[in-house]
Formats: sequence, C-alpha cells, structure tokens
Amino acid sequence: MKCLFIRTAAVVALSIGSAGAFAQVAVVVNPKSPLASMTADQVSAIFLGKTSTLPSGGTALPTDLPDSAGTRELFYTKVTAKSTAQVKAAWSRLVFSGKATPPKELASSAEVKKFVAANPDAIGYIEKSAVDSSVKVIFSAD
Repeated sequence: MKCLFIRTAAVVALSIGSAGAFAQVAVVVNPKSPLASMTADQVSAIFLGKTSTLPSGGTALPTDLPDSAGTRELFYTKVTAKSTAQVKAAWSRLVFSGKATPPKELASSAEVKKFVAANPDAIGYIEKSAVDSSVKVIFSAD
C-alpha cells in the first residue's frame, strides 16, 4: 500500500512538472492598442514597477493573477527571472516607499482578458491557450 502511494505521488508530480514545461504565457493588450510587440525587458519593467508607461506612451494598467495561479509563477520566472516571492518583496518595498502601485490582481485569466479587452491601456498575461480575438498578443513567454 505504501509503495503504491509513493508510486502514484511520483506519477502525479511528474505529470504536473511536464505540464508546466509545455505551458506558454501570452502577454496581452487591448486589440485597439497601437502596440505591436514588446520585449521581455519592457514587460518586466512594467510588472516590476520600474515604469508605469507603455512603449506607446499610455499609462500602463498592469493586471496580475493570484499567487495560487501556476501561470503567475511561470510568467514571473520566464519574463523577469524572479520568483513570485521575490516579486512580492520588490513590490512591498515600492508600495512602502510610495513609489508605485502594484498590478491589479484579478481572479482568473478570463477576468484578465475581460479587463484588458475593456481598457485600452491595460496589459496582462494569460495562458496562451486562452487567447482569443478580444485581446492582442504582444509577447509570448515559451
């Protein structure tokens, strides 16, 4: 019985790990945005509070997923090369010093997509598989 439990746990862990290896994250903006693309550094600067301006000149309205979302960890790891814990620490310092306001946290990719579709200066990230015509992809983290 104990051996079966360990074997099952190992299979589940490998399945989760391999699913993460194939996951892709898309950074999205409103379809009417003049932005065609952004670099990882530009996206990172917005989501780490280093700038509040989009390359097109508008004020960036970044959106975030909850800590519990695997997409959030994947996004920050791939785009900023920081863990979500490091990102939270950086934002804590910025908020405490009054230098910036953290991204608006939304509950799901569907909510991020809805918010971005309704706001011309919004920027967010979702699973690439969730992209549809309501948003425009400007960066992919594969």
